[in-house]
Amino acid sequence: MKDNILYYGDNLKILREYIKDESVDLIYLDPPFNSKANYNILYKEPTGESSRAQITAFEDTWHWSDDAAITFQEITNIASPNVVEMMLAFKQFIGTNDVMAYLTMMCIRLIELKRVLKETGSIYLHCDPTASHYLKILMDTIFGKSKFRNEIVWDYTFRMMDLPKFFNRKHDIILFYAKSDDNYFVMPKTEWSREEIIETRKQKVHIDGDGDECIWMPGGKGHSKNKLKKIKDIIKEGKAISDVWQIPVISSSAKERLGYPTQKPEALLETIINASSNKGDVVLDPFCGCGTSIAVAQKLKRKWIGIDVTHLAINLIKLRMNEMFKIKPKTDYTVIGEPKDLDGAIELASQNRYQFQWWSVSLIENARPYQNKKKGSDTGIDGIVYFDGDKKAIIQVKSGHVSVKDIRDLGHVIDREKAEIGIFITLEEPTAPMKKEALQKGFYKSDVMGKDYLKIQILTTKKLLEGKIPDIPLQIDIFKKAKAVIQSDTHALNL
Repeated sequence: MKDNILYYGDNLKILREYIKDESVDLIYLDPPFNSKANYNILYKEPTGESSRAQITAFEDTWHWSDDAAITFQEITNIASPNVVEMMLAFKQFIGTNDVMAYLTMMCIRLIELKRVLKETGSIYLHCDPTASHYLKILMDTIFGKSKFRNEIVWDYTFRMMDLPKFFNRKHDIILFYAKSDDNYFVMPKTEWSREEIIETRKQKVHIDGDGDECIWMPGGKGHSKNKLKKIKDIIKEGKAISDVWQIPVISSSAKERLGYPTQKPEALLETIINASSNKGDVVLDPFCGCGTSIAVAQKLKRKWIGIDVTHLAINLIKLRMNEMFKIKPKTDYTVIGEPKDLDGAIELASQNRYQFQWWSVSLIENARPYQNKKKGSDTGIDGIVYFDGDKKAIIQVKSGHVSVKDIRDLGHVIDREKAEIGIFITLEEPTAPMKKEALQKGFYKSDVMGKDYLKIQILTTKKLLEGKIPDIPLQIDIFKKAKAVIQSDTHALNL
């Protein structure tokens, strides 16, 4: 098995079944809360022996339900007494509502995350003001108050508005805890401003034998004496940062922007990963979304483990890793939890057609899902592949009964979107009239490749799993692709 692993499924189950005790050096998590998006989970044993998939409902708002009550009871059975007492106090104070369900689901996961963290490891929990105060108490209880390191303020930039009831909110909180007193940490440094250099030079108290300006600097840990240090060395080393990080959010025109609604800037993750891990260490993100933590870990030459509950996220991460680093699943890293055969695909489709659509799109290389699926909203487009510069093939996925009408409808979508090619993915075998209708749409002639391509191409899920690919021109200049990375040993820090 490869060092780097991407899991699709419920992170609680994956942590318990696949992640060993004290095997992770750094954990970053940005758990979803209050985004009102519903997700479903499918996961499958990596042996591939069973064709039956398990599905578990999982809402990121985490309402108080039978599942939440059962999980709360499990906490009282397995957790340490101080954690149980704190959760009982929370329940008495908060009641059985969405916030309590959220804290319950987070508590059981944080217990597992502490288990998998090495003694020298650290955990960074990203949260917003709706829950950060509760989560800090929970982290104090699980990891210990003495293991608290920082409440980091991510001060991001955005347009200010004249609000009627409250001040503009422009920061998130990141709670930084260590597993033990021996946590690995290297202070990140940033460049001194011109004004700071001028002020530093005003402090000079000594000229050394080389004629260099020096100032007294603190001696470091313990009761070490202050010592003289050359100002030019101080400037070269950079300035230690505080727990307030001024890093802008990703702008709409940023090269790293992928369109994922909660995407975090790479600079934020670079700061965390550089500070609390070393090359070759293992970084875990149990809510990895579009994979910023994974991408930055790869760039900084760390090993990584990513977990997410949607095929939308898994698909985006696979695209991102290919576009940034030219690495692909199977050969360069392992993906666990996706359907491996037709039975698994049928099971996924029967449980959640949106997940099936996202997964199906991922079977086509360089295809990206079309925005975020919402119930009741159907544009007739499930994915897009760009080629010949600005040309596109749209992908439509069907998990139920199909007929010639579906092919006619796809033809209308192709015309409406001014697309060159339409790829129709079907779980069922296509009928003869469907094939005939597809042929009647004609061909797209690629001036780049000097070849004709069928405008409507029908592919079954079975054929895709067997390795068949759509016949489309060479894909170049992919829209909104992640910026390719040239890995090096030096990484600038902008705060």
